[in-house]
Amino acid sequence: MKANRGAPWWIIISDILLINASMYLAYLVRYGLQWFRDISYWHSFSTYIPFSLLFTALMLLAFQMDHVYQNWRGRRWLDQIYRIINAAAKSVVVIMAITFVFRPLQYSRLLLIEAGIIAMALLALARLAQNGIEGQLRAHGIGVSHVIIVGAGEMGRTVMRTIVARPELGYQVAGFVDDNPEKGQTDIGRFKALGSLRNLPQLIEDESVDEVIITLPWMYHRKIMGIVRECERRQVSARIVPDLFQMSLSQVDVDDLGGVPLIGVREVSLGRGALLIKRGMDVIGALVGLVLGAPFLGLIALAIRLDSPGPIVFSQARVGAKGKRFEIYKFRSMREGAEAELAELHDLNEADGPLFKIHNDPRLTRVGRLLRHTSLDELPQLWNVLRGEMSLVGPRPPIPTEVSNYKRWHKKRLDGRPGMTGLWQVSGRSHLSFDETVLLDIYYIENWSLWLDFKILLRTIPTVLFGKGAY
Repeated sequence: MKANRGAPWWIIISDILLINASMYLAYLVRYGLQWFRDISYWHSFSTYIPFSLLFTALMLLAFQMDHVYQNWRGRRWLDQIYRIINAAAKSVVVIMAITFVFRPLQYSRLLLIEAGIIAMALLALARLAQNGIEGQLRAHGIGVSHVIIVGAGEMGRTVMRTIVARPELGYQVAGFVDDNPEKGQTDIGRFKALGSLRNLPQLIEDESVDEVIITLPWMYHRKIMGIVRECERRQVSARIVPDLFQMSLSQVDVDDLGGVPLIGVREVSLGRGALLIKRGMDVIGALVGLVLGAPFLGLIALAIRLDSPGPIVFSQARVGAKGKRFEIYKFRSMREGAEAELAELHDLNEADGPLFKIHNDPRLTRVGRLLRHTSLDELPQLWNVLRGEMSLVGPRPPIPTEVSNYKRWHKKRLDGRPGMTGLWQVSGRSHLSFDETVLLDIYYIENWSLWLDFKILLRTIPTVLFGKGAY
């Protein structure tokens, strides 16, 4: 079966109803509330029914031209809002032009403008609700595409980290295949290694696959075309990720010249302006947190002092951007000498990869357990942020022994300045595998924006309050 990327039918029905409702609400505002300008005349709503139908038709036409419903899956809310504003503005202008030509006797230009503004607001709020509903449905396996990834190289991992970072895309990955024995036999987080490419035909049948995502280098074009033909025979959608000579997708800038595709290369790292803005946010945020939070930090320090002997603040060597080491500061949450006991607890480790985590760590103090659960033990890192060693948002800062066990692709997460919170913390925290945390960190580095930082900071609040996945 072909993967359905179009909008569900109920989205389109909802849009039609809301667009018509915007005209009726505009009528109530204009003639009932009489906002902006008093009127001495009155027209029945039936006068505006043709305008309402025309407005709906023009909005749907604008959505069709922008491929809103065709490329529905994974479209970000801000992008949706832009297209709604664009469609409403165009529709109102066209209606105003029509009224100027045909000069109907009974109508209000202000009402038409108000209808456009109300339609923008209603559809924007509806998109929030619709995205939430779709997210819940996909979380329960409804409306998801079951896919297999072909290739576990850099392009394959790019696809994997995008799927991990953006669950709203609605992909459920059965696993990946790769002819390289080292890649095809080793799981990457939640992504299961399913062996070599020769297993693909049987896997498509066994896993009820809707889509195959091919991430092989173009030097294997014959093999790629063979996979595409196999998918066509089995009525499964095949999509190819162009590797552009093993170049990261985030480095590719695609444009067109009168229909001729132009592919350029751009720098992945943050520009100087972006770095200055991000650093400014970090300094302001750290100063506000340290100044306004000083009384609260004092109470935590007092609780630690009264609960157990030892220092209040604990420092530990961590690896920052470009592999540079620094001392991270945390409120002490374990008994004194806890690091010396690490070797004795090695068999209790519940984390995979080079991480070490124990759900009920016996070394935690009473206050420390509460601090860990609420992540309040990390508040002294505001000082690290102020010193420029960390950022408010960024990859998780690893310890040196962890980095020494990294695979080559893991080290890409060290390209960014570590943060107090990050994409992995708001996406599952300790419930994620090590590979998945690395995928999320790399995704953040390659897709950084102020909006992404803002979303992560907002999502951190409920994550900390409810202590989800923290130990």
